Amino acid sequence: MLGRCLAAAAALLLATAAQAQDFPKRPITMIVPFAAGGTSDVIARAVADQMGVALGQSIIIENVAGAGGSTALTRAARAEPDGYTIAIGNAGTNAATYTIYPKLAFTPESFAPIAVVAKTFGIVALRKDFPAKDLKEFIDYAKKNPGKVNLGHAGVGSSNYLICKSFVHAAGVDVTLVGYRGAAPALTDAIGGQIDGVCDAAASVSQAIDDKLVKAVVVGSTVRLASLPELPTSAEAGLPEFEAQGWNGLFAPKGTPGEIIAKLNAAARTAVASEPVKKRFADLSTVAPDASELAPEALQQLVTRDVAKYRTLLADDKK
Repeated sequence: MLGRCLAAAAALLLATAAQAQDFPKRPITMIVPFAAGGTSDVIARAVADQMGVALGQSIIIENVAGAGGSTALTRAARAEPDGYTIAIGNAGTNAATYTIYPKLAFTPESFAPIAVVAKTFGIVALRKDFPAKDLKEFIDYAKKNPGKVNLGHAGVGSSNYLICKSFVHAAGVDVTLVGYRGAAPALTDAIGGQIDGVCDAAASVSQAIDDKLVKAVVVGSTVRLASLPELPTSAEAGLPEFEAQGWNGLFAPKGTPGEIIAKLNAAARTAVASEPVKKRFADLSTVAPDASELAPEALQQLVTRDVAKYRTLLADDKK
């Protein structure tokens, strides 16, 4: 009996090793937890394209919107742990969600971290005819009109929702937060005047700001963005407590072989260092991670840190 068990275990190890050595033999699916056009989607497409070049296989984007990203992450957690289904996540989908939705079908341990692929910066932008020209005037207006100002975001639990919550908490204002199925539809409504503004990452809102379709009042960063040099930082705008620097990372289902994680990590490193991604990130006011931030362990540390961080910030948002 023991001999048969040992033989079976050895056969499984050999099969796993062979699977990892041949990986990838077919296209890979990257699940994006939001609608097309938002921050996560734009970053995912840029990175996936160059990862596919490095791996010699295409990476197909699948947008799965709903429940602040938890619908997509449930699908990713239940996928076969063979490297052919991965997901892009952020502090919302992979950290804050555990406070907001405590009865999820997955936990932080349901995923194997691959790599951080981008660092993002949160912006508060208003419809172009909003009666406030800067952050101070906006906060004054919101305080004089409690509950009447509405800001759109990409759904409860999304990174854009966290930008909103961080801003509201720092500014001490009472505004109505309106959830959408992604950043793009929220921004569309802000441009059209259906809502007063959005909390969004520079990656998806900077072009609309450049085109003067919306007016930005602050970026939650310690330094100005090269692509939006006139936009003041939170400290410059008079609200240093507002911090909104986020991240995007790649995850695989728990149990994905380490050798496959290593191949995906290597492809991610190649992608973020490539000229096409560097150029795209520059256009999006997004920053690639430093070399020290590219290891799977670095992403795991971010998840652990942010789970604790948002447990405090979002204590009143439990469903």
